Amino acid sequence: MSKYSQIADYLVLFLENEVKKTGITKVVVGLSGGLDSAVVAVLAQKAFENDLLCVKMPSQYSSQSSLDDADELCRDFGLTAITCSIEPMLRAYEDIHADLNNLRKGNFSSRMRMATLFDISARENALVLGTSNKSELMLGYGTLYGDLASAVNPIGDLYKSEVYELARYLGVSKNIIEKPPSADLWNGQSDEADLGYTYAELDAAMKLYVDERLVREEVIAQGIDEKMLDMIIQRIFRNHFKRKMPVIAKLTSRTLNHDFNYPRDITL
Repeated sequence: MSKYSQIADYLVLFLENEVKKTGITKVVVGLSGGLDSAVVAVLAQKAFENDLLCVKMPSQYSSQSSLDDADELCRDFGLTAITCSIEPMLRAYEDIHADLNNLRKGNFSSRMRMATLFDISARENALVLGTSNKSELMLGYGTLYGDLASAVNPIGDLYKSEVYELARYLGVSKNIIEKPPSADLWNGQSDEADLGYTYAELDAAMKLYVDERLVREEVIAQGIDEKMLDMIIQRIFRNHFKRKMPVIAKLTSRTLNHDFNYPRDITL
């Protein structure tokens, strides 16, 4: 049995167990036509079959290739999908904020998509599945309360390079696997251009620094670019707040996230 066969089987069981604990039987996934959402959708389809709803949420900046790739994935795996465009909301916001730059535009788009997805989850009595990978989470390359929001995330401990391998094992189309990663947040947006390095380069460094716990000098001795590593370390610590629940000021003897902590799956 291959490594990614075992990972896929484990993640399907993980999804089944974590959703079952909540008493909810349905899930929703935002489907972009990109790699991460494709992998999560295929895993969810294996776990929940007809209790999975995929939601496509294009804007005026979404490329036709992304829409076509999302449609192809749905055909290949028999996924049920609906389309809820965020274009009207985004255009309305752009009209009243003429100074909107690409960063703000991208953040707003991401949050409108997640607001849409959570509203649909309320309508369907379903849980929202996350699609952020470990590379994005460690670097803080995501929008707080946007694409980083979810109830359950099956791929958050897989680096982007590992998600590629899992996608190949699952049979995701080459169109999705081989295209440059982009969230289509604005015209010409590219993940790797934003970060300044390829995911392969970033992941190789993070596996040494994060997973193997090597110190900076030891990582550099492994042939990792010093400038890139310093950027990674800075982003990991600067964006730690994105990986935590909001910090609550302690005023009483039992404070949430301080000393009032129970396991996620506690039952009465």
